[in-house]
Amino acid sequence: MDKRVYAVRASSFGSLFDCAYRWEAENILKIHRTTALRAWLGTSIHASTAAFDQAKLDGAPISANEAADVFVQTFYNPDEEVDYKDDKLKLRDAEKIGLTLHARYCAEIAPLMVYESVEMPLQPLDIDCGDNLIIRLTGTLDRARVVKVAGGTVINDVKTGGRLIQDGVVSIKARGPQLGTYQILKEHTDGSHTVGAQITALQTTATTQVGVSRVFDAKPLMLGNEHHEGLISMAAKMFKAGTFPPNPSSVLCDKKYCARWNTCPFHE
Repeated sequence: MDKRVYAVRASSFGSLFDCAYRWEAENILKIHRTTALRAWLGTSIHASTAAFDQAKLDGAPISANEAADVFVQTFYNPDEEVDYKDDKLKLRDAEKIGLTLHARYCAEIAPLMVYESVEMPLQPLDIDCGDNLIIRLTGTLDRARVVKVAGGTVINDVKTGGRLIQDGVVSIKARGPQLGTYQILKEHTDGSHTVGAQITALQTTATTQVGVSRVFDAKPLMLGNEHHEGLISMAAKMFKAGTFPPNPSSVLCDKKYCARWNTCPFHE
């Protein structure tokens, strides 16, 4: 019997357990969803901050202003369909927020970090879950950096969006599945040891707050331990059953976030 292979991107693992019905639409049925303006703003910030960090890593540092040109070029020349009317955000306001966050990152966050790599490609990892089922973990650290620390490395994922920082503290809620998968894939790729993960938050609201979370180890969440089952094992059960239940209570149950919204009977 041929093996069934389910490829799960690190960035999508959390959404599998938030609303499996939406996850199936986007990752198995390949239903396309137009990118919202605020999401494209985040992509543009990631591009410019990565250019700044990579230049320093290459030994040919550039100024924050020079790297900001990458933000402008990316922001105004999207390589995918962007819905500019989907967010309550004007184009010029989005540009201002992006440039402010880029400048703050270069001045306040980057100097604190000793990066090992930026946008590191990761080798896929096949996990045999029995019953002819393979879960293939995939991912690229296209929005993350690897930071050198005592005892190993930390996966630092740059996140953009709203509600990332509360009372001055960067939230790590719901970040474990993606970061845990990154940790596993990083170790699989180069045999290194990761001591944890953390979030760099660039909040794309008018307050333009920035911050870095505490370091946390997300691998046990994925692999399990003597106290609890891991998410990979839980996902295997779901794939074996072929069941992808909906979650109309999800905070992302909205036409702006779900590619299946127009045909989904569960959100009303």
